[in-house]
Amino acid sequence: MFDDLPADLARLLTLRTWHAMWLQRIDAKIAAVRQHEAGQERARHSRPPQPDWVIELGIGEGRRPIEVHAGDCYAIGKRRRPVSQDEARRLLAAGIRACSHCTPDTTLDIPLPSGPLLTAAAR
Repeated sequence: MFDDLPADLARLLTLRTWHAMWLQRIDAKIAAVRQHEAGQERARHSRPPQPDWVIELGIGEGRRPIEVHAGDCYAIGKRRRPVSQDEARRLLAAGIRACSHCTPDTTLDIPLPSGPLLTAAAR
């Protein structure tokens, strides 16, 4: 059998104390990690749902809408406000710029502004 432990009682008690100390440290770390993971899970469940449509707002007084985005677009700026699908359609139809990354005008099936596709110089 594997009997590589010391034969005397003093060294055996020292090893037992050392291992008990490590077991206590490991148990404390397990408890801390479980608490951290539980906090992250609570934060994930308490986060408000992502809006379907967002408008990016300009700077200054009045903060007028400058661009319409899909709710999951990575290019949304920090100044934003969630909007309904109807409001997003209305803003796009009113001439507010559509994000070129998430293309909400295509998703919402907003027609492009009418006008000549080619300029006179390009013909």
